[in-house]
Amino acid sequence: MNASPARASMFRPDRRISAGPGAVLGVVIVNFRGADDTIECLESLLRAPEPMRVVVVENGSGDGSAEKLRAWAAGDYQPAAEMPAMAAFSNPPLPKPVRMVELDAERLPASPGALAPLTLIRSASNLGFAGGNNLGLRYLLSDRRLSYFWLLNNDTVVAPEAPGSLVRRMAATPQIGMCGTIVRHYWVPDRIQALNGSAFRPLTGNGIALYGEELATTSFSPQEVADATDFVLGASLAVSRPFIADVGLMAEDYFLYYEEIDWSLRNRKRGVDAYVTAFAHGATVFHKAGRSIGSASSLSSRSAFSDYWMARSRLKFTRRFFPGLLPLHWLLCWAQVARRLWRRQLENAKAIARAALGQPY
Repeated sequence: MNASPARASMFRPDRRISAGPGAVLGVVIVNFRGADDTIECLESLLRAPEPMRVVVVENGSGDGSAEKLRAWAAGDYQPAAEMPAMAAFSNPPLPKPVRMVELDAERLPASPGALAPLTLIRSASNLGFAGGNNLGLRYLLSDRRLSYFWLLNNDTVVAPEAPGSLVRRMAATPQIGMCGTIVRHYWVPDRIQALNGSAFRPLTGNGIALYGEELATTSFSPQEVADATDFVLGASLAVSRPFIADVGLMAEDYFLYYEEIDWSLRNRKRGVDAYVTAFAHGATVFHKAGRSIGSASSLSSRSAFSDYWMARSRLKFTRRFFPGLLPLHWLLCWAQVARRLWRRQLENAKAIARAALGQPY
């Protein structure tokens, strides 16, 4: 894993990877201490026939992630798919080397330059979910040929038809703003994590995943799913160029959680000028869920780090959009503290208490 940045930047383009002038889709993948996951994601994504530009933001991992990604591109490192049943989406490995241009976040060029299938942007620090995605978006937005931008979690695996289906759905939807996909569980691929996204409940501050945990064979109406979507799941979230121009980039002051619903509500506040939320029901993504931050769906297995940022971001979001509900959500935080203490999760209880008191993690 010792390929130099200079060597990596001169790799010839792979004929099986499309990044030509016809690309209208830009993809942002944020990596934080999950290089093997990111590589599995790239192996699935870059074999899709849809032309696209892909940016990986190395979000200050400090664990050798950039070196692993560089070695993978050179053909010197190839982690196996974690689940044999999912290996068909990322195997056989793409021909190597893969041309990967490397850039420092502090010295990004004003324009994206020559087309390359893959760009690695190295950030010296962890910018959070929104900050990392915004860094990639700002770079891709400088390529005026791109119309749509897909934020894809690094712990996902992409079905080959997904990028093309996503582009076709967005291109066919007037006033398109946001668009999601079918997201299924990586570890239980016959189960749905969410169709498109979630319905939001202000009283609890929670999102209810649409068709969550239903069988993948469950029938549904794509239009009804789109209409029921209050916000698109951040693991697979696409937006249009006009949406970004008018609504803006993701709010970075959350650091983690609530960025997607914040984005959606800022759009809805535009009233009759709000952009449409669509659902690319022909696109499927498989998601490992919460790998880098310990945000497991089970409360008993959530990390203190995840609990802190969930509580902090919920309070910030409520203060911004539903200030009348802030006392309720502050009390809910203390109820969660009591629940963590009852579960003997002392560090989690301390973390939520710090969030409720406005203290740093």
